[in-house]
Amino acid sequence: MDTLKKLPDAEFEIMKVVWANEPPITTNMIMEQLGRQKEWRAQTLISLLLRLVERGFLRTEKNGKERTYFPLVMRDEYLQFETGSFMEKVHENSFVSLVNMLYNGKKLKDKDLDELMKWMKERRE
Repeated sequence: MDTLKKLPDAEFEIMKVVWANEPPITTNMIMEQLGRQKEWRAQTLISLLLRLVERGFLRTEKNGKERTYFPLVMRDEYLQFETGSFMEKVHENSFVSLVNMLYNGKKLKDKDLDELMKWMKERRE
């Protein structure tokens, strides 16, 4: 896949289930893990899976009456894309801006900053 695109929330939820399971995964497995929680009908899930296939996130095979799905985009690859896009768009690629926003918004505690400093020192060595 040349360029990734941001996934809509529903499709991202499906991909999280796909990534959490050993491939291949079936429509029924996804419905058991997610569909009932989201109160989706089977056709809704099938439509979302088809979109993921069309976007190049999944590959599908038909095995008898059941379809199986295989991830083509790995979790880390997508999270790196999504995080990079967020950092660029929202924080103009400034890590300081991100940390400052989290700290001022009370999302980061002093303990978190201490752990971050320790992590940064380890990376420099």
